[in-house]
Parts: sequence; structure tokens; C-alpha cells
Amino acid sequence: MGPLRYLSHLALASALPGLGDTFEVPASDIAYPQSPTELPELCVVQINVTSSATSAYTFGLFLPTEWNDRFLAVGNGGFAGGINWVDMGVGARYGFATMSTDTGHNSISSDGRWAYHEPERLIDWGYRAMHGSVVLAKELTEQYYGDALKYNYYSGCSTGGRQGLRSVELYPDDFDGVIAGSPAWWTSHLQPWTVKIGTYNADPDTQIPASLFSVIGAEIIKQCDPQDGLSDGVVSAPQQCNLRLETLLCRGTNTTACLSAAQLQTLRLIYSDYVDVNQTFVFPHLLPGSEAQWSVLVNNGTANGLGTDYVRYFLGKGKQWQQDQFDYSIIQLTDRLDPGNATADDFDISPFQQKGGKLLMYHGMADGLIPTDSSLHYYNKVTEELIPKGIDLDSFYRFFYVPGMQHCSGTPESMHAPWYFAGPNQAPTLSSSLHSVPKFQDAQHDILLALMSWVENGTSPEPLIATTWQNDTTQDEVYRQRPLCFYPQKAVYTGKGDADEAANWECRSQY
Repeated sequence: MGPLRYLSHLALASALPGLGDTFEVPASDIAYPQSPTELPELCVVQINVTSSATSAYTFGLFLPTEWNDRFLAVGNGGFAGGINWVDMGVGARYGFATMSTDTGHNSISSDGRWAYHEPERLIDWGYRAMHGSVVLAKELTEQYYGDALKYNYYSGCSTGGRQGLRSVELYPDDFDGVIAGSPAWWTSHLQPWTVKIGTYNADPDTQIPASLFSVIGAEIIKQCDPQDGLSDGVVSAPQQCNLRLETLLCRGTNTTACLSAAQLQTLRLIYSDYVDVNQTFVFPHLLPGSEAQWSVLVNNGTANGLGTDYVRYFLGKGKQWQQDQFDYSIIQLTDRLDPGNATADDFDISPFQQKGGKLLMYHGMADGLIPTDSSLHYYNKVTEELIPKGIDLDSFYRFFYVPGMQHCSGTPESMHAPWYFAGPNQAPTLSSSLHSVPKFQDAQHDILLALMSWVENGTSPEPLIATTWQNDTTQDEVYRQRPLCFYPQKAVYTGKGDADEAANWECRSQY
């Protein structure tokens, strides 16, 4: 093993001696406190890098003894600053030299106070810390092992998905393959929309209490589940559902599990695109089926920091700014500033395609934090750029809807939809020691193995297979598996055999 350089930047270097060890995450890492367990023998490195006169970022690097000759970077979430050690642990168990950056600050995901009047720290968060960490971590990896990297990969969800897309756009040579899950790519519109949706449920006269979110969700399943061709509790085609929201109206003296006419109008707003001055489209709406996560953003009208902190501290309005001051001028301001150049809207990703890169993007249809069809909007924008250039998107870029999956992981209890395919952030939600898909460690069931197979062998993923267990713990029996078809195909039950077995489904262009 070669010597480590950059010792002037070295903040930590230690070793975990063998299989089964735990890396204890420092208490100061408040964004990602979960410690990875059952780790292989590896070297732990932490590096601090000065990025400007007023900013610096830190990254962590796991270097396993049993190395697979490959590098993996993992992403972050929200506004979070901190090294994502637990997702690094997932990568190390595959054998990757695995890196995570703190993006230049330390905070939980909904706290944006660090960004106030800090343009250099915003640039670190927007893209610079990821790129700089990747470049240096690759160099350190090659020096440590005394051998060149064969392939470089990225895996991230939410803000991590945005980081992956931003890397594809700005630095197409950084990675050979990228997984971008539920990406928060349209930062300049997503964060203001987060404020906007909070205003929908803020008026006490029209407010839908959180206790009714499950009532609405049950009615959505009742109306929308059969429209995908199979009544199984999973809303698989919410965009095609012919909603009859009037069925939720209170009748007679029954006013406990129903909506008033005023509340019904609030519900219509939640299911409507955000369109503002001069019919300007700002952001898509939450899909029917996302109700189980409405407590995060819709809630009781109380502002969520992912929205208000963006306006207060990223846009510079200050802590005195309140949600009820929101209007279209905020959209105009954020379009002009795009703090940190974070928005991943450089849709001509042909340089990434030309160098042989592969991109897998997905989004859960029950996502209550980032509207699912914001990913479709990105896909369509890339299509508009590349199709006129004669580029076949399917040859390097595939987008998957995940019916019934919430934000990055999980599924509503009422749906129990297959959601697990070893995507970024998924394994730690089940176990601090997990990687891949137990009993199904192959490229059909594991999106990272699928990406590797596509990059290294030219075998395209069609389809992926998602899994869910009886109690959504990997120690239980498999409850359901379903194929995930790349857009615009959809998974359709053949009508024969057990509908909970993936083999009895097929991908079709339409139902």
C-alpha cells in the first residue's frame, strides 16, 4: 500500500481491524448520527480542505482491505452538513473505496442558518465540495492501494440525487455511473414551493387537520388503485386517476371523517401544480397516494425549515421573514440568485453520454416531500435537449417510477408496496449493517449492481425488481416483489399467477 500524502489536511486516520466492527460516528456529526456496524477491515480517513478564504469542507473515506478496484461517492440530504458515514458503510461492504463530504458545514437537514450571507459556503454546498472531495479522494485511494481505479460511481437520494445530477452536468468525467434518487434538482423552485404548500393549510377556516390525512389517503387508494388494472392496495398510476374528491364531503350530521367545502378547496390546491403570475408554471404538485407523508410539509400550516430557511438565509431575507409574506417575488428572486449555483438545470448532458457515462434516476410515487413529477420534468427537459442531437436517451439514461414508495425509502402501511432495491439511503433504514438485497444480491434486484453491470458489461437494466417484506424487515419473509420499468413503460400484471411475484408482471408502453 502506498503512502498517504496531503498530511497537512489530514484530520483523522485510523483502522478498523476486522469483520464485524463498528465505526462510532462522532457526536458532532448531527446530520448523520447512525453508526455503521458489521464493517469489513478498513482504513478510515478524514480530510479537511480549504475551499476559499471564508470556507472549508471535510470528507470521510473508507478504504477496505478487500477492495473491488472501484470508487463510490455517496450523497447528502436537505440542507444537511455532515459526513454520511452510515451510507459509506454500505459502500464499503460491497468493497468500494467510499467517500462522503460534509458539503462545508455542520447542520441537520432542515436548518439553513449556516447559509446567511455566506456565498462561499453556499458554493461548497451547491457543487464545489462534492467535486473537490471526489477528486482528492480518488487520488488518495490510488495512492493507498498503489493501483489505478477501474471505475467510479455515485449514489445519492434527495439532495444526494441533486448532487449526482449536478456532477453529471458540471463534471462529466467524475463518474462512470450515477444513481440519482428522488432528486431535489430544481432547488430554486422546490424550496419556495415548500413554503407555498405550507400556506395552503395555514388558514384555520380552511385547514385540513392532520387526523384526516389518513382518511384522504384511504379514499385515494379506493379510487385510484383499480385504475392501474389490479386492485392490490398500491396506487401505481396516480396521474391517470380520475379523482372524485367530492366523495370526501361531509353529509348531514357526520362531520368527523370528512371534509367541509372549504377544506375540499384546500385539498384541490394540494393536488394542483403551483402556477403563479401570468399562468407561469412554477412546480408540479404532490401525487395522489402521497398523503401518508403530508405531516412533513402540508401539516397544520406550520412552516417547514426546508422552505422558510431557504428564503430567510439562502435568499438573504433574514430571520424576521415569515411564511405569510410569500409571493411570486420570491420566485423571481431565487431565479435571479440561484444560491450556490445549486440548481441542476444544465439539461444538455451529452458530454456525460459521449464519455460513456450511465445515469439511473428514480422517484417514488408516494413521495410527500418532493413531488414525484419534478423528476419527469427533468427527464423531459433532457429529452428536449438531446433528441434533436440524435442521442438515444435509453442508451445511457433511464428513469424509473417506483409505485408506492415514499421519499427515498419506505411505503405507506396501507399500500405495503415493494420499495427496496438497495438504492441510496435505503439499507440504513432497515439495518446499520445491511448492503445489497438479502437473498437477491444480483443486478436485477440491486440498483447499484445493475448500474455496475450496465457500465462495465453493457447490460442495460430492464427491469429492476423491488422487494418488500412482511414487516419490512429483512429477517421476514418476502411479501411482494414487482418489476420497475423504465419510463415510459409501466409494469402490468399479466393476469396469471401470484400478483406478488415479479415474474407475473411485464413492462408495457401503456396499460
